[in-house]
Amino acid sequence: MLNKKECVAMLLAGGQGSRLFALTSNIAKPAVSFGAKYRIIDFTLSNCINSGIDTVGVLTQYQPLVLNEYVGNGQPWDLDRTFGGVHILSPYEAKTDTSWYKGTANAIYQNIRFMKNYDPEYVLILSGDHIYKMDYDKMLEAHKAAGADCTIACMEVPMSEAPRFGILNTNPDGTIYEFEEKPAKPKSNLASMGIYIFTASKLFKYLELDNADPKSEKDFGKNVLPAMLNAGKKMLSYRFQGYWKDVGTITSLMEGNMDLLGLEPKFELHDNERVIHSRSPLAPPAYIGGDVVNSIVANGDQIDGKVLNSVVGTNCVVEEGAEVIDSVLMGNITVKKGAKVYYSIIDEEVVIGENAQIGDTKEKASKVEGKTAGIAVLGRGIKVKAGGKVPAGEIVDKDV
Repeated sequence: MLNKKECVAMLLAGGQGSRLFALTSNIAKPAVSFGAKYRIIDFTLSNCINSGIDTVGVLTQYQPLVLNEYVGNGQPWDLDRTFGGVHILSPYEAKTDTSWYKGTANAIYQNIRFMKNYDPEYVLILSGDHIYKMDYDKMLEAHKAAGADCTIACMEVPMSEAPRFGILNTNPDGTIYEFEEKPAKPKSNLASMGIYIFTASKLFKYLELDNADPKSEKDFGKNVLPAMLNAGKKMLSYRFQGYWKDVGTITSLMEGNMDLLGLEPKFELHDNERVIHSRSPLAPPAYIGGDVVNSIVANGDQIDGKVLNSVVGTNCVVEEGAEVIDSVLMGNITVKKGAKVYYSIIDEEVVIGENAQIGDTKEKASKVEGKTAGIAVLGRGIKVKAGGKVPAGEIVDKDV
């Protein structure tokens, strides 16, 4: 094949994100706003192009409209290619066994024809809902040097958190002798990041075998990876050193945004070598007429009030006398005069009326038990009336 691709990336972006509650009522988790000007999927797409991978299949399923429109032809990530580029891959009905994606492995299996169109030697499997920067090309080099059939990116996590992950048990040379999917009593704390590189021929073979198994749950961690290990295939671990966060809960989404702040942030966005690209809306420069401290503000913002320890998305207005403290505003939000927003995540298109109060101070809110650990959450398009109040830890999906 004259225009074959050495490596094709398949990005799993169909997650419902139920633990984000009102924030994912109408959009897929990878389309959720993050860091004032990005969406979560920006980080994985940017990692691909920064690693020299220019052919990406984005597998969507749950509430795909916003995500599909956002990715578009891939131009912001330099993925608008004549041969390759980015392609939205949704479930479809055909004469073969294709339908709603039944699991991670089944989603990839249903798109074997897409991958084979590029005759790749390797396939990179990714998730679209993590925040990190990674050189996939270095991982691919390690895979090739070892002659591996599958390489799994991994990192050490606290032992107390290990039962939440797929755990790798490895030999001194980094090869994997056992894979445990969310074990109750893990033998190690080396956790899979859900990032895999397969030698393409092996991947296609084991996807076919998995699809033919009526007892399989069609999942990489539960089925495909153990099957390859049991067959004696060479499985390699690739240790990642750096920032990585699954922002699939309200608390982790808040933490991820707060990790962008400070003179020495835990996750650095100002990186000229590994730029995070996004489809940023057209907006004028931000206007700061108020008091902004240790915060990120985006283009189009008009700040006449107080913003402290917060991340404020594009085209937000914080009127005179209003306060936004320890919070995340996702974009196109108006906080009217005298309103207070404390320790909250506010989705797009929200209007908070005069003298309303959302949440409570971080110190008080952190003592509130519940699904959001005291973080108040307002869903997209909510209107809060003048003087209205939303308690700490409350999840709001309708006007109040």
